[in-house]
Amino acid sequence: MTETSSSAAADGSVQHQVTIPDHVPMVALLGQRDEVLKAIESGFPTVDVHVRGNVVTLTGRPGDVALAERLVDELSEIASSSQPLTADAVERAITILTNPAAERPAQVLTMNILSSRGRTIRPKTMGQKEYVEAIDRNTLVFGIGPAGTGKTYLAMAKAVQALQAKQVNRIVLTRPAVEAGERLGFLPGSLNDKIDPYLRPLYDALHDMVDPESIPRLMAAGTIEVAPLAYMRGRTLNDAFIILDEAQNTSAEQMKMFLTRLGFGSRIVVTGDVTQVDLPGGAESGLRVVQDILTEIDDVTFCRLTSADVVRHRLVADIIDAYSRFETRPSARSARPEHLRGQQRSDKEHR
Repeated sequence: MTETSSSAAADGSVQHQVTIPDHVPMVALLGQRDEVLKAIESGFPTVDVHVRGNVVTLTGRPGDVALAERLVDELSEIASSSQPLTADAVERAITILTNPAAERPAQVLTMNILSSRGRTIRPKTMGQKEYVEAIDRNTLVFGIGPAGTGKTYLAMAKAVQALQAKQVNRIVLTRPAVEAGERLGFLPGSLNDKIDPYLRPLYDALHDMVDPESIPRLMAAGTIEVAPLAYMRGRTLNDAFIILDEAQNTSAEQMKMFLTRLGFGSRIVVTGDVTQVDLPGGAESGLRVVQDILTEIDDVTFCRLTSADVVRHRLVADIIDAYSRFETRPSARSARPEHLRGQQRSDKEHR
């Protein structure tokens, strides 16, 4: 823990001195080229931050200084865990600190899921941590949220972790092969060639977590299976970690078919974004319907991620929020093509 001393000025400002423990390297705390220090200053523009040796001096309004002091204490704990600090981590820690119901940033940002190929996969937001913990506690978890919130990536990491710990014997990854504005039949090649692009994001995530040279061997042995949703019909999947990705593009019938594949010793994670449905003819999304059907069933959890959980470029969260504001405006309906307006009605009914 850090040590703090305080003093007050006549203008109402306060000055707190935070002494960083000797076991925390200041270069790790401040970041390369002081990027972490600059991020702290950017996050608290009304607080003057001065560093000398292992003492951080914070001067400003009492409330802002107290929050900045908590941030320095949390960052010190993260740095002591040998986790590299970045400006992005500072921004996420500030977001967590300003949420009264959230846990401590150090508890969120130091939670390790999987270490692979020289990197560690961990949640980066409070929502992501709750999602990961829900996967540990429940047999069936729905991860619902916009693009970039880590729904599929974190589920994949938990699947690989479960396989390595021998909690399951295999991983089954599946997606519906539904066009996002393109026509499957016009793509070149055989049926497998046509389907492969729809499964490519799952392969990409898998390559981040498993030695690429071992993937063909694991797939040949059936330890890892990547297949279109249609291939799931008629099967019972025992001792497996099963992930259904892009579930917003399932029909209600397909969702029921998939969920009833659950066998003994298996877990299912269903991920999707109900704002990006590509089903033809305004068909109702199975991911929307299932939220009304399974809400009262034990061992089933719905985790809803938001733009606050986006871990891509910071613009992605702003884009998601801008689209959300636009789609709730009355004028948005008239701006949409006729064939999409029925889908918009469906969207509103299930929000």
